Amino acid sequence: MIDFINYIINGFLQGQIYALLALGFMVIYRASKVFNFAQGELMMLGAYAVWTLTIGADLAPWLAIPLAFVCAIVYGWLIERLFFERLVGESVFSMVMVTIGLVILIRGIVLVVWGPADRSFPVLLPPAPLIVGDMIFPSNLVIGALLTVVVTLGMSWFFNRTRAGLTLTAVAEEPTTAISLGISVKRAVTLAWMMGSVIATAGAIVLLTGRSITVQTADVALSALPVALLAGLESIGGLILAGAIVGIVQALVAAYVDPAIGGAASSIVPFVFMLLILLVRPTGLFGWRHVERV
Repeated sequence: MIDFINYIINGFLQGQIYALLALGFMVIYRASKVFNFAQGELMMLGAYAVWTLTIGADLAPWLAIPLAFVCAIVYGWLIERLFFERLVGESVFSMVMVTIGLVILIRGIVLVVWGPADRSFPVLLPPAPLIVGDMIFPSNLVIGALLTVVVTLGMSWFFNRTRAGLTLTAVAEEPTTAISLGISVKRAVTLAWMMGSVIATAGAIVLLTGRSITVQTADVALSALPVALLAGLESIGGLILAGAIVGIVQALVAAYVDPAIGGAASSIVPFVFMLLILLVRPTGLFGWRHVERV
């Protein structure tokens, strides 16, 4: 029984890391209606920024981490200005294709600047696990889950209760109307990309502490995609529950199914969720239903 509870709680914690990564997808989507396929690459850039500042420049973590967030703000701003500023008003398909191009571009830049070799990510969170009775929980997952809950609730409040957040939503839903009301669409989308980059960097710090980073690090974000879809791309608050569902199911499959079949069925659990969501409820658990009048 203890093992079962341990699997449940660890699955919940892992699911919240997925939710944190998925939050980056959602923030950009809420402001632009564009699904950013390069969100994993933003996380990878953030990871390399942290590595460069801590290990490369030998800065203390208390200084390196804020500087890494500043770097995230800068490259988030640059990406929007260079690639999306001129696409305001264009089709969503065009902007999605640009995000796919960004995947290739950012990976190429990382290979040129840092090379293909594995690099050890610094240990920025307590390495000792949290032990409660007979149960063991990785400290980075516990801290990451707490961070996810705080940031997710904060972003939900921001988008639903503040003028700036409501402006971002209005820009995505009715850009033409927003422009006619004097709202700067470009500024709103730029803000979303900067926030998405900062969130991706925070996810990198939590997920990769004490591990190694390569170009393939970006692929981790793919596991967060089903969480965003399950919650509903407009429902930031639903991420906590969606992450918990995916994480717990994946943990139970890893504990009971994988040993029985001698395989890694748990690795495909998020993507099974993604297919089921798209087939059964494309708007997700809490997504908005759009009604078109004809």
